[in-house]
Amino acid sequence: MKKILFLALICCLSVASMAQEDSLRIKLDSLLRDPLFETTQVGLMVFDLDADTVLYQYQARQLMRPASTMKLVTAITALDRLGGAYEYKTSFYYTGTIADSVLTGNLYCVGGFDPSLTSDDVAVMAESIRQAGIRKISGTIIADKQMKEVLDYGEGWCWDDDNPMLIPLSIGRKDIFLTTFRKELGRQGVNVTEAKLGGNGVMPNGARHLSTYHHSIDVILKQMLKDSDNFYAESLFYQTAASTGHRPAKASDARTLTKQFIKRLGLGNNPYKIADGSGLSLYNYVSAELLVRMLRYAHNKEEIIGHLLPALPIAGVDGTLKKRMTTGNAYGNVVAKTGTVTGISSLAGYLTTADGRPLCFAIINQGVMRSQDGRDFQDRVCQALCE
Repeated sequence: MKKILFLALICCLSVASMAQEDSLRIKLDSLLRDPLFETTQVGLMVFDLDADTVLYQYQARQLMRPASTMKLVTAITALDRLGGAYEYKTSFYYTGTIADSVLTGNLYCVGGFDPSLTSDDVAVMAESIRQAGIRKISGTIIADKQMKEVLDYGEGWCWDDDNPMLIPLSIGRKDIFLTTFRKELGRQGVNVTEAKLGGNGVMPNGARHLSTYHHSIDVILKQMLKDSDNFYAESLFYQTAASTGHRPAKASDARTLTKQFIKRLGLGNNPYKIADGSGLSLYNYVSAELLVRMLRYAHNKEEIIGHLLPALPIAGVDGTLKKRMTTGNAYGNVVAKTGTVTGISSLAGYLTTADGRPLCFAIINQGVMRSQDGRDFQDRVCQALCE
């Protein structure tokens, strides 16, 4: 008798689940009948993470420009490759001699493309030089920017966009590190009256280490994803590239590693185009299916999701979703990356249904001349999924 009741209960739950899925399909089908799609395209996929199955898809394999949801590809690839304990490093080396607290020789500032450096960080760096026993520098202070190739912009970036210059040793995105550092050394009590600024150079073999300044990958991810910061995204793209051991690191290295990762996910035969790390490029082409596959992979890897999830915008709460989905079941529930460039609006991330099922999803609206039209559609989809 108990066995019969148990089977009956399972049957009822299965019927209820099917009814919910049917109801969801009806809602999403209805949303796709919007006149918006008479002149625009959309790629959409919704995936049930517990059941490990696709709940809904529409043109999910169509190649489309991702805009800033490309940052999900960059972040997940980097976390998989580098690990959540990865740190950005800005290091200091010297040649010559240190005698009687005087450095007679060159001081090398080796950039690691840390996009988060501020004048306060530089003050700490200068203090570390003083703590190393140096009270005077009689030589040249040199910036080593060989971490990355000499390219100021990404492939396929528009000339008339407000693009950040990809400088591997900067403060506030400006090429002012050396002058700021020299000034701060003086403030810290290091005599730099005889020190020269040598511009860019290469740290020679045999140079001796003085100190290294660290920032965690979490600091980068939060700014990169919450606020959709392109400079931060490109810096992470180059960290992935640098993991090959090549110096200088090249964007082509990051593209190769990203494609290798996509192949491991089982989508290697698809003709995706990976151009940059931020989504600014006109040349990026991915699909809603790829974004969902990335999100699924991340969800199943604690080492990745533990760093990715806290960095994503929360609907109605913060980041680029602060003013979206401020009411309804989606509020505080949808955790996702937004994307906007001319003609493209996208959204991809995670949410939990009203009955507690975790889902991941990806939506790419293409050909939308008003980004708000795409955002409105995405918000309606999310509300339907959360109900």
